[in-house]
Amino acid sequence: METKLILIRHGQSQWNLENRFTGWKDIDLTDTGEIEAHRAAREIKDERIDIAFTSALLRAQHTLDIIRKDCSWETLPVIAAPALNERAYGDLEGFNKTETARKFGEEQVLQWRRSYDVAPPGGESLKDTYHRVVPYFRSHILPELLKGKNVLVVAHGNSLRALIKYLEKLTPAEILLRELATGIPVIYAFDNTRLQELASRTGALTPEE
Repeated sequence: METKLILIRHGQSQWNLENRFTGWKDIDLTDTGEIEAHRAAREIKDERIDIAFTSALLRAQHTLDIIRKDCSWETLPVIAAPALNERAYGDLEGFNKTETARKFGEEQVLQWRRSYDVAPPGGESLKDTYHRVVPYFRSHILPELLKGKNVLVVAHGNSLRALIKYLEKLTPAEILLRELATGIPVIYAFDNTRLQELASRTGALTPEE
């Protein structure tokens, strides 16, 4: 019997639309983002979901609320955790990405955005995000999967990419090439062997990770 983990990046936010660094700023969905959430609901409405996890940020929670309503999952248990928040962009949050490139130089901004272990001023690298998302997954989400529960996680582009890196054992170079579209479910189906393999990887994260 397979156990499913479904990952969904929240629908388009207002700052996605405005091409701004959002990070931990609590920005809501646009009308398009709500449409994307309804579309995601249609794609997974026939799945059995036993528990859902989301971040502490409004755009992810709003996306999940739409999905729950559309799928008649109003009684679905939901756990909201800051550990699943988007990567923090620190001093860059709120700034337009194009304007930021003009201010700091395209190469510097590209390094902040696309390197694995370089953080913007006052913010997190993707590696930093990995080191808060993965321990949370191992301590809170994996135990639900091991119980045979199907789990839905509605979060953010970078927090979900961090989790995908762990699940698929991707290198830093490989995860930097992975993009997640807003409102498109990514579904993992685990058999017992695969779950036990994940459970066996419960030691401390290595510096290379």
